[in-house]
Amino acid sequence: MKNYKEKLKDITTFVFDFDGVLSTGKIIVLPDGDQLRETNVKDGYAIHYALKQGYRICVISGGYSNSMRLRYHDFSGMDMFLKVADKTVIFSDYLKQHHIKAEQVVYMGDDIPDYDVMQLAGLKTCPSDAAIEIQTTSHYISHCKGGEGCVRDIIEQTLRAQNKWFKKDSCIW
Repeated sequence: MKNYKEKLKDITTFVFDFDGVLSTGKIIVLPDGDQLRETNVKDGYAIHYALKQGYRICVISGGYSNSMRLRYHDFSGMDMFLKVADKTVIFSDYLKQHHIKAEQVVYMGDDIPDYDVMQLAGLKTCPSDAAIEIQTTSHYISHCKGGEGCVRDIIEQTLRAQNKWFKKDSCIW
């Protein structure tokens, strides 16, 4: 079996959970019912740059709020599936629709609802503060916590492995 560094060379697609991966997992409920999540701008830059380099980025989350959609509204080409009960169905359909092989996909999850869908991905990853069940199934555990750079970590490692990180267009948003 390949180690995770070798698998990075085959990656074309990143799939992330939202709560606890793209966000810290903390939720502030506003009087109108919307739920605010804390995200990291460095994760946002890495997502934006990966999209620019031609990678697919997909979010599959059981959570839902207007603010989740607004956070990545201007990230052209990023796919978001929110309020998902069974992530395996969305994941499998997404791969089939875009003709993506499982070994081309990084999945990063942090908690029990991610366990089954992670088994379908070629490279299973998680933040450092993920549930123990997720850590034990992961090929790679980021040194960063959810919402604190774990997404940037795996995207940057992948793009570096493919010699696509810090290119001439890196400084142009």
